Amino acid sequence: MITKRIIPCLDVKEGRVVKGIQFLGLRDAGDPVELAKFYDEEGADELVFLDISASHEGRKTMVDVLEQVAAQLAIPFTVGGGINSLEDMKKILRAGADKVSLNTAAVVNPELISEGAGFFGSQCIVVAIDAKYDTELGSFRVYTHGGRKATEWEVVAWAKEAVKRGAGEILLTSMDSDGEKNGFNLALNKLVNEAVSVPVIASGGAGNAEHFLHAFKEGKADAALAASIFHYKETSVKEVKAYLNEQGVNVR
Repeated sequence: MITKRIIPCLDVKEGRVVKGIQFLGLRDAGDPVELAKFYDEEGADELVFLDISASHEGRKTMVDVLEQVAAQLAIPFTVGGGINSLEDMKKILRAGADKVSLNTAAVVNPELISEGAGFFGSQCIVVAIDAKYDTELGSFRVYTHGGRKATEWEVVAWAKEAVKRGAGEILLTSMDSDGEKNGFNLALNKLVNEAVSVPVIASGGAGNAEHFLHAFKEGKADAALAASIFHYKETSVKEVKAYLNEQGVNVR
C-alpha cells in the first residue's frame, strides 16, 4: 500500500511565513527557518515553500532564505514562486530544493514543464494548480498570479496537459476552501486524482485530523498539505499521523 504523506506548507512573503483565507488577509505565522527545523524534527514527510508574491510582484524566489531553510532539513523540500526559466530551476535546486513547483509560469509557457522534466527528470517537477469553482464552466477554473487571474483552463484539462508535458506531481489547491478549515475540497481532489496517473497533493481547507482522512479516502489524494493549523499549533503533524494510523491509513 502506498504511504500517504503529510506536508506542511510555508507561504512566504518578504522573508516571513504568512497565512490568509482564500489567498487574502495575510497574517504573520513565523520565521521560515525556525518553522522548517520544527517540522523536520516533528516528522513531516516533506516541506513546501512558496514565495507567494513572487509572480505577482515579478521577483525571484529568495535564494538566501532557501539556503537557510534547506540547511535545517533532512526531508524532501519543494520550492515555488517566481520560477520562470530553466536557469531559475537550477538556482533553486542548487540552493537545496529537491523539487521545483511551477504554477503561473507553467500556464503562461507550458513548454517550461517539458524543459524542466527533460533536464532534471519528472520527479523534480511539481505543477501547482490553484482552482476555483466556476458556475459558467460547470467545473473548476484554473487561476494564476497567486489566485488573481482567471485562465481559460478547466482544471482536469490543465492537469492532464501538465502531466503529458512531464509533471511528476500535482499540487492542487482549492481557492474556495483555502484557510476556511472546513475540510479539503473532496470533489475537486477526486476529479483530478481520477484523471491523472501521477501523485496529487490535496491543499486548501484542512481544519483537523479527520479532514486528512477524508482527503485520502474520498478525495483519493496521495498526500495532503496544510499550513495554518500546523503553524498556529491547532494540531500537529504527530497528532494527525497518530489519528490516521488509528483509522488504518498507511502513514510513515
